[in-house]
Amino acid sequence: MNEAGNQVLSAWIGGKAVPAPASTPRIELFNPVDGSLLYRLPDAGEAMVDAAVRDAAQAFAKHRRSTAAMRIAWLEAIAKAVEANPGPLAETIMRGIGKPRRAANFEVGRVAEFVRGCIAELLTWRGELLPVDSVAQGAGRIGMSRRIPYGVVVAVTPFNAPANLLMQKLAPALAAGNAVVVKPHPAATETTLLLAELCSQAGLPDGMFNVVPGERKAALALAAHAQVSMITFTGGVAAAEALARAAGAKKFCAELGSNAANIVLADANLEDAAQKIARAAFEASGQQCISAQRVIVEISVFDRFLALFVEAAKSLKVGAPADPSTDIGPMVNAAAAERIMDLVKDAVERGARVALMPERQGATVSPAILMAAPPAARLLREEAFGPVVVVQPAKNIDDAIAQANDSQFGLQGACFTRSLDAALRMAEEFDAGALWINEASRFRLDMYPFGGVKASGYGREGIRYAMEECSQWKFVGLKMSA
Repeated sequence: MNEAGNQVLSAWIGGKAVPAPASTPRIELFNPVDGSLLYRLPDAGEAMVDAAVRDAAQAFAKHRRSTAAMRIAWLEAIAKAVEANPGPLAETIMRGIGKPRRAANFEVGRVAEFVRGCIAELLTWRGELLPVDSVAQGAGRIGMSRRIPYGVVVAVTPFNAPANLLMQKLAPALAAGNAVVVKPHPAATETTLLLAELCSQAGLPDGMFNVVPGERKAALALAAHAQVSMITFTGGVAAAEALARAAGAKKFCAELGSNAANIVLADANLEDAAQKIARAAFEASGQQCISAQRVIVEISVFDRFLALFVEAAKSLKVGAPADPSTDIGPMVNAAAAERIMDLVKDAVERGARVALMPERQGATVSPAILMAAPPAARLLREEAFGPVVVVQPAKNIDDAIAQANDSQFGLQGACFTRSLDAALRMAEEFDAGALWINEASRFRLDMYPFGGVKASGYGREGIRYAMEECSQWKFVGLKMSA
């Protein structure tokens, strides 16, 4: 390990670190807390991409007949390896993206929990016996279907939960029998490499989990590779469209952007709503795809809710990631922080009022709360991916639903109400892939289908559903002897 700033990260192929040629362009990663250089990583070219995919294809061919029991053993060993190394994993998360210690520790704990969820699902992984003799031509025949792997799956992962969102793709793909090549966001690379090393030490066969570092060109080259059969991606809409074009006629699963709406109706428990939405908006510096961004409040309780919401936001501690009491640390880099300030400026210049003005120091931005923004404000149209919320008044439930649905996105939303009728109406009319009643939009569990409608993506994650996405049906018909 070189001194900080001089460390050059490698690829991980075939169970070992593979340095890039000296001529490979380097990407520099900086500490989001103090701006110092953390490390450099290669921006992998086609040769490294090809080596990683070919190695994964060989590993898949070698292990394609692995039994469910074998794959369960691999996953259990991975879960134990993660549980044995929580400190180093949390440190890479804190170092790479500035996530506060408490949140980083929680993320690492969730990784092992998710892997064991995949084990539980694999224990009941079933096919079907089909009644082919329900038609005359099927007499004397048996039909069977089962789920089979795709082969080589490419996972393109984001920075904001570098361990958890990686495992949301890796574990289901491995459980289904695939080999996986991961192209992480540059800021997630150190965490991804550490997980790859831990998996290898735990006994995962070489080549079943390879890592290619880099930026856009590496991801596009992976998507286009002839030996890749599926791509699973978490990120922005424009990047997804580029990957889909490069992939062509391949399975493509994408969890994309959001501008999560949280509706607060007049009959809601306002104190509970304010506390939950504040945490959903500002923890992780708002850098979650389902962080609360738009809060739509019935006009009769607007002022009271706003006061409670501002108070809840002010109670969150902005500080250093290493401090266990910190709720809000830095954003991933100074450019991301500058973008948030630009969004605030845009909304104010268009007529929005400020309920809580953000303060910026380097990459750290304190909570920002705006209200009554006009329809053209970027905050209402774009994904902020930062600690900023716009609170909008609604005349009634009809207006609230109309405002929530006035977005190109539809990943996960929320509504706070005591009314069963209102909750059921939201279930029917709120355009989102997932909806919570009386929990804020950032609340997520791993056993339900998670994914978006409209521009928020296609396909679903979540234990069972991700395993289904990473596998495909195969039918076998058998004609019995006369």
